[in-house]
Amino acid sequence: MKSPKEFALEKYLLSQLEEGTDSYRLASLLIQDPEIEALQEYANSVSIKRLNYNDHGPVHMRQVAINGVRMLALLKQAGIKTSLEQEDSGSYEDSMLSLLLASFVHDLGMSVGRSDHELTGLVIARPIMDRILTQLLGDQLTRKIAIISVASEGVLGHMANRKVHSLEAGMLLVADGCDMEKGRARIPMSIMSHAKVGDIHKYSSNSIEKVTITKGDSVPILIDIAMSSDVGFFQVEEVLLPKISMSPAKAYVQVHAGVVGQERKKYL
Repeated sequence: MKSPKEFALEKYLLSQLEEGTDSYRLASLLIQDPEIEALQEYANSVSIKRLNYNDHGPVHMRQVAINGVRMLALLKQAGIKTSLEQEDSGSYEDSMLSLLLASFVHDLGMSVGRSDHELTGLVIARPIMDRILTQLLGDQLTRKIAIISVASEGVLGHMANRKVHSLEAGMLLVADGCDMEKGRARIPMSIMSHAKVGDIHKYSSNSIEKVTITKGDSVPILIDIAMSSDVGFFQVEEVLLPKISMSPAKAYVQVHAGVVGQERKKYL
């Protein structure tokens, strides 16, 4: 059963897309798909209960989609073309479809385990992506292949341990890294009974009060991170920045981070 948080994120995601477009229709299909929902729920159970990690389930994947949609729109406003556009292989809308697909399936491999979950996840996700896009695009085979290929690159590269080359896959990296607000650690913090390896991820995430994605002054995207404690810099410097550094979108992103009431550190 979906949580109120899920419903709120779904409503917000759809509000960021133009009704009647393929991206709006795809987001609706992804939100309503029972197989994706079941896999996301079980991935979250494995992540939190078995492996002692933060949220890697439906709330996380919806938040990543929202982050990605926001950042891709900011790049478009700045006149920056996506890889599919630059290569004459698709449109901006096709790039948005790739990013939405990758966002909703990138952590499905956590339903099996953490190790190489991007590889496991792609095995699980490819037939689902094909099924969903067939519903959306019918027999537009060439278009479908381009979209699925870029989405697959995003899934494979989202851990920043494999180089990605498309701007779309690079956007997924950054969008994934930006989901670090304290709500992501709410469940593991509430059930924690004793110290375990990996607790720094929960404590650091729990100190992140707000992540805001807006238009930057000198670059298209400004990511501003407000935290309640210095421990939040672990999330910024050990999780987000390595993902940005591996992203083809690095040149378009600026990061400000700091404790509330103190001067922000400026990265990139």
